[in-house]
Amino acid sequence: MAGVITRDMSPSNDGRQGGPLIVTEDVDLLDDLLRLCAAAGARPEVQHGVPERRGGWDAAPLILVGDDAVDRVRGAARRRGVVLVGRDQDDSGVWQRAVQIGADHVLVLPDGERWLVDRIADVAEGVGRPALTVGVIGGSGGAGASTLACALAVTAARAGRRTMLVDADPLGGGLDVLLGGEAADGLRWPAFAQSRGRVGGGALEESLPELHSLRVLSWDRGDTVVIAPEAMRAVVAAARRRGGVVVVDLPRRVDEGVAEALAQVDLGLLVVPAELRAVAGARRVASAVGMVLRDLRVVVGRGGAGRGGGGGLGGHGGPGEFDAEEVARLLGLPLVGEVPREADLLAAQAGGMPPGGVARGPLARFCTAFWDRVPVDATGGGS
Repeated sequence: MAGVITRDMSPSNDGRQGGPLIVTEDVDLLDDLLRLCAAAGARPEVQHGVPERRGGWDAAPLILVGDDAVDRVRGAARRRGVVLVGRDQDDSGVWQRAVQIGADHVLVLPDGERWLVDRIADVAEGVGRPALTVGVIGGSGGAGASTLACALAVTAARAGRRTMLVDADPLGGGLDVLLGGEAADGLRWPAFAQSRGRVGGGALEESLPELHSLRVLSWDRGDTVVIAPEAMRAVVAAARRRGGVVVVDLPRRVDEGVAEALAQVDLGLLVVPAELRAVAGARRVASAVGMVLRDLRVVVGRGGAGRGGGGGLGGHGGPGEFDAEEVARLLGLPLVGEVPREADLLAAQAGGMPPGGVARGPLARFCTAFWDRVPVDATGGGS
């Protein structure tokens, strides 16, 4: 009886599709279905039978028929996306009634609530191509992974792609600070720390600070908050459903929450300074990350994390460094490229310019070339 709802609907003016059609006269069942629609962020249409207006039955992206209303919809045109909803776990006749109205699925409440919320949210948001998700990980401390993550997001947004930047490292100081938006209005991680089930993609996007034409999920300045693995999974999944590009700044340790994020990453970039100690440390990071993420590649940065080097991507080279190809060979990973030095990076950030904000700068050119090589089919229509 289970079926996949595949009917395509045109989006509404706000980019969301219409809500489901509910057909029932059962007041208690209607209350439950309205509650689930609210949880999914959808606005349903309620009818006691097949809508009289032309196309009302055919155009609805999802139809929820109460078990009390089977007789009233039995003559309606057969279509995909009809769910028969009841309450009686022991009613064997419900399957026969589902066949009579051509339902794809039979759902019994309350057991099926989570499944139904997901389906309602799918049709309300529209389910298209998920975002290309790129994870950035430092191979050693001070490698410049957060700087590169910000620059990748800034350049993607500047190219017109819908872009979200997710800070998955609670000890990193906050990516909103790197972007000059620590005081910007919007929610931070503590608001999502205990999320369970599905997080609405549109609601997530609209709730976050918008900086440099992209949305940022970062940390606040309070005490470190533990993000439950289920919350990490739900939030990254919500970000991906909006399409375009998602960039995730990841810590070097791999705990359960980080593993949930890595499981949704399409491509990982391991940022490694071209120094012996950094390469040695990066091998351990690559080993741990590679247990979850299949496509991990290396980006070589010049200058270490030393006090005089400016840290990672903004530093200066020194004696004893490897060339980029040798770093990739030692790590056994494909080489994406070598991030060129941008000596005035810290000064630019102090002046309010985010990493990658100077379109003709070396870092921005590197990121633009990266996006040009990576197939990003969905631009998402902006943020």
